[in-house]
Amino acid sequence: MASSAPATTRLLAIFVAFSLLPAPATMAARDEQESDRVAFLPGQPRSPAVSQFSGYVTVNERNGRALFYWFFEAHASPAQKPLLLWLNGGPGCSSVGYGAASELGPLLVNDNGTGFEFNKFSWNRAEDTYNFLVNWFSRFPQYKSNDFYISGESYAGHYVPQLAELVYERNKHLERNQHINLKGFVVGNGITDEYYDEKALVEFAWSHSVISDQIYENVKNVCDFRLPYFTNECADAMDLVYTQYDKIDIFNVYAPKCNAPTDESALSLSSASSVETNAKKKFKRLRMSSGYDPCYSTHIEDYFNRIDVQKLLHANVSGWIKDRRWTICSYSIFNNYDMGIFSVRHIYDKLIKAGLRVWIYSGDVDGRVPVIGSRYWTEALGLPIKSQWQPWYLKDQVAGRFVEYEGLTMATVRGAGHDVPQDKPAEALVIISSFFSGRQLPTRNF
Repeated sequence: MASSAPATTRLLAIFVAFSLLPAPATMAARDEQESDRVAFLPGQPRSPAVSQFSGYVTVNERNGRALFYWFFEAHASPAQKPLLLWLNGGPGCSSVGYGAASELGPLLVNDNGTGFEFNKFSWNRAEDTYNFLVNWFSRFPQYKSNDFYISGESYAGHYVPQLAELVYERNKHLERNQHINLKGFVVGNGITDEYYDEKALVEFAWSHSVISDQIYENVKNVCDFRLPYFTNECADAMDLVYTQYDKIDIFNVYAPKCNAPTDESALSLSSASSVETNAKKKFKRLRMSSGYDPCYSTHIEDYFNRIDVQKLLHANVSGWIKDRRWTICSYSIFNNYDMGIFSVRHIYDKLIKAGLRVWIYSGDVDGRVPVIGSRYWTEALGLPIKSQWQPWYLKDQVAGRFVEYEGLTMATVRGAGHDVPQDKPAEALVIISSFFSGRQLPTRNF
């Protein structure tokens, strides 16, 4: 954690795939905690010390389902820090491989995949997930009363508010001492509303000179994004849009493109969209994974496929992936995931009215979930404006812009793509610090 960061940002972070003084842990819980403690990983820096735990938490004993977590305690006074759950999107992309190891965790896998480097911008100074939380808190009861927040990016734009709503509703029917102390949530570049997100994807591609006037006009003529499906004509038109991203990175249109060969587990954007087009074109929306470029993830996959690393992380304990390679995104999950929910905008409306603290942020050069769409759907909530659209600053530079509504803040991050903490870690830390401290983003150029 950077020494200049506010104390409130030195939070406890749980990556799946998570005040008042804490309650004492039972002896059984302490034993479970200690069995999950990660003492030291190959290539980990000796200083500063990182207190971390990882392992599996059962979410459905009958069906043998469990979720893997990696938990980092705050560097100082963890008992008094808020608790944050981070979820990545995809669907099917790992919050451990992306969030923890390449974006906002204290240990980032280095460029050659041999170990870690310390991240000075670390953020730690649906039903199965809810069950995970309940069982995780049973294992770590000393954190049960800490303020709890949920965060994530990309398709977690669905997961995060859905989980927040489930926690909120379950809390209504539980004794106070059984509550999860949910205070709010933060979403980055989140897929939220199909109409606005699809409309924005095409407008962004045209306004950034990715697609021609002819392709743009054709999409406008044959696609009605208010419908829950694509007609054949719309599917063909959208496939042409995706194809224009073959040679550039849709997740950051101004970043270098990865040109390394890919395998089946890391389909290119064009082939992924073509597979979907050929197999399910009629009466289906085209889908593209909202994970990240496979070139960046190669060294992360190399590190986490090491047997010694898996053993120390208490991962793959059954050995079921002995004969296959762990990948940062699972396209089998992506291709079989039920993406039938058109919008989660109504959940925002509900939870804002319930008094939860809600922020969203967007990297402004992301072509996959463009900031245009986020602006559309936040405006459509019809919330009163507290402060108008204005710049915020970091180190004598405009870092982005933001608008404050009653109950919701929306911020942009200038020059960041789909994965803001990876592209602009210092700016991302300012956002999360301001969120936890209840402060406005810095509006003066110090």
